[in-house]
Amino acid sequence: MLKEYRTVREVAGPLMLVEGVEGAKYGELVEIEAREGDQRRGRVLEVSGDHALVQLFEGSAGINLGQAKVRFLGRGIELAVAPDILGGVYDGLGRPRGNTPRLVAERRMDINGLPINPWARDYPNEFIQTGISTIDGLNTLVRGQKLPVFSGAGLPHAQIAAQIARQAKVLGAEEKFAVVFGAMGITFEEANFFMEDFRATGALERSVLFINLANDPAIERIATPRMALTCAEYLAYDLDMHVLVILSDMTNYCEALREVSAARREVPGRRGYPGYLYTDLATIYERAGRIKERKGSITLIPILTMPEDDLTHPIPDLTGYITEGQIILSRELHRKGIYPPVNVLPSLSRLKDKGIGPGKTREDHADTMNQLYAAYARGKEAKELAVILGEAALSETDKLFAKFADAFEDRYVRQGPREDRSIDQTLDLGWELLAMLPRAELKRIRDEFLAKYLPTPADSTAAQ
Repeated sequence: MLKEYRTVREVAGPLMLVEGVEGAKYGELVEIEAREGDQRRGRVLEVSGDHALVQLFEGSAGINLGQAKVRFLGRGIELAVAPDILGGVYDGLGRPRGNTPRLVAERRMDINGLPINPWARDYPNEFIQTGISTIDGLNTLVRGQKLPVFSGAGLPHAQIAAQIARQAKVLGAEEKFAVVFGAMGITFEEANFFMEDFRATGALERSVLFINLANDPAIERIATPRMALTCAEYLAYDLDMHVLVILSDMTNYCEALREVSAARREVPGRRGYPGYLYTDLATIYERAGRIKERKGSITLIPILTMPEDDLTHPIPDLTGYITEGQIILSRELHRKGIYPPVNVLPSLSRLKDKGIGPGKTREDHADTMNQLYAAYARGKEAKELAVILGEAALSETDKLFAKFADAFEDRYVRQGPREDRSIDQTLDLGWELLAMLPRAELKRIRDEFLAKYLPTPADSTAAQ
């Protein structure tokens, strides 16, 4: 029989102070009966002597200090898991949403899992095809990697996330693959877009969605990414599946963390975020990866919107330290009507070299990747020079590179939201674009690959 307390002494925002508590533990789940028929949940945020600070999930409005009953349940927040969880849509606390039936649990898992021990980690080295050329060709995603997408308000990160979730696959192996999608603080329209898109394309059958809406309690947002990763750990390490986890939008998660920190009257860090923001993000991101002697793996794509498109903002800044690269979306490309507006030059995948080459993608991948990047960078410089000095100041070679940069954006970067390019199509498209340049300028590609893959001028003209 659980002990019941009527010793609520203070309520401030999403926090409640309970006195005279025995044996409460950090992270313990709490049940609050505000009045008959009004039950709410929370978790222990801090314990000091016989005082427990409780973080409320459903808000504190209407709680009477003298009448509220508080029960400590002796366990943390748990997610019910079973193989049937695939295909389900849940809220931020793991409760079924919409037409999803209640799951008959095989077991229950505490959502506060631990980061993977570095000694137990296996090195990521297997290519994941997303069907998006700017990722597959130039910033390759590798199984077990953490590769965030840095976006801005109004940019199509939701469409890109849905496209990756639909199209992601591992080549050359019939292995079990699943997608876990965690959405935090999104609008009803965005939630409906994701659910309808997943259903219409059949992707929902191999997916699990955890959706926290903008009008749901902000505190629920703190649990949502942990729910998603707990589900991924079950699929990866119990069912031997390869799992892609997409978390959007991590900025909303950090805002919820700041809200709780302010309610606790903690000393703020940069821009009002708590000083432990780096540690908190690391406890989420570092749960992804591969573990030695385990078949399953977790690959993580966190998506975050940068306030005022500021790369030095604490959220993208700290995320960049923890993860292995970043995909940066460009407002300039978006204004040009280019989708997906991936800004190739500052984007980076630190593990791309481990997931490409013979037996993974193709032998020419590394050379063409380096050459495309260098040629595009030179083309952008030539275009900037033309703006300052006029096109007449450019050499004939610079004009060719400027023309290449325009063609690169229009043909390589631009693709349809339903266009799923294979890695061979992406590499062949790169060769077609490189054929626009003099062969003497292709200094980053080995001669044997030039002889084997470079189209003749007649071939490249026909392709255009």
